[in-house]
Amino acid sequence: MWVLAVIGIFLLAAIGAPLFVVILAAAMTGFFYADIPLTVITIEIYRLVDTPMLLALPLFTFSGYILSESALSSRLVRLTQVFLGWMPGGLAVVAFVTCAFFTAFTGASGVTIVAVGALLFPALVQAGYPERFSLGLVTTSGSLGLLLAPSLPLILYGVIVQQMDLENPFTLQDLFIAGVLPALLMIVLLTIYSVWTTRSIPLSRVQFTRQEAKQAVWDMKWELPLPVIVLGGIYTGFFAVSEAAAVTTMYVLIVEVLILKEIRFARLSGIIIDAMVMVGGILLILGVSLAFTNYLIDAEIPQQMFDLIRTYISSKFTFLILLNIVLLFLGAILDIFSALVIMVPLIVPIAIGFGIDPVHLGIMFLANMQIGYFTPPIGMNLFIASYRFKRSITELYRSTIPFMLVLLVALVVITYVPEVSLMFLDR
Repeated sequence: MWVLAVIGIFLLAAIGAPLFVVILAAAMTGFFYADIPLTVITIEIYRLVDTPMLLALPLFTFSGYILSESALSSRLVRLTQVFLGWMPGGLAVVAFVTCAFFTAFTGASGVTIVAVGALLFPALVQAGYPERFSLGLVTTSGSLGLLLAPSLPLILYGVIVQQMDLENPFTLQDLFIAGVLPALLMIVLLTIYSVWTTRSIPLSRVQFTRQEAKQAVWDMKWELPLPVIVLGGIYTGFFAVSEAAAVTTMYVLIVEVLILKEIRFARLSGIIIDAMVMVGGILLILGVSLAFTNYLIDAEIPQQMFDLIRTYISSKFTFLILLNIVLLFLGAILDIFSALVIMVPLIVPIAIGFGIDPVHLGIMFLANMQIGYFTPPIGMNLFIASYRFKRSITELYRSTIPFMLVLLVALVVITYVPEVSLMFLDR
């Protein structure tokens, strides 16, 4: 009888049923055949709702939607261009820094390509950068920032793992601190590659002038305190993550709606709906996934998988290679939120069995997902950039591969040198 149930679940997935329906069906089937009351599913959902850290997710999502609707992208590009554009390869550095900051706050690389990429791509070409290089740079930069606070995937990973009652728990602040050096490593390596590749090309640079710098800072005077409020408050421990999210949302609302007036009151309700629909989808998937995780743990599935893997793989080094390959593949075929809720409950117990710190694992997981966004053949950024810049998908494949190879080097360092992630943590 259980065979028919499994077939039914696969049929649900095949006909395109929502992901939460497929996961919920799997959880209900598992609990039913294990003679466990199905009320355990509602208990798990309530346990998720009762998690204080979960407040940060809708609040940061809403503030990110507000920022993406404002003219922040234009002001941010101008500010970074004034202060970094004079350097060799300065405009490339501008692209990396701007996209990383924008993605960290908006949480969606597609938004970054559409909003920031649309400004940077013509500027790069006009400055003398080859068109293919510029296309690859903008497409690749669209997912930079996933490792920086207050990235939504970073928060979601922390929430999921915190529900697993690990022997060596961590806080979201630990995750935020752990992501800083790996993100900087990626930006630095991409910058070195960009400067080296364009060394023989005469590029126009933005001349630094004090007057232009003052004007750019003045135009950004209301948004500049935002990183200080969020990152400074979290890293110093002055704010809990949920408190930082609340302060950020209130600050963004006041600045963009009341002071700058770039978001009309009439538009605000639509932004709230869009943001909360996204959050609702994530929470629904997350709730049923935690219930399914509960079943997997009760059935000792992760332990059995660990024992099976141990039969063929005894080396932590080899396991990490295999894990990176799997995660890169998943990043190319799944959106990051689905990948997190499906794979994290399975991977974390196995990784801990190999002696991998869960904070290090989270940074490695998201670094893979970041690269997966533009991994051929179906990375999401490739199709967004193809639509936005009116270029063929094959042209985008060719333009992003060199940048992907550079980020793979960074991924190897992040994976096999855990100190890059854990250097400032007492773990």
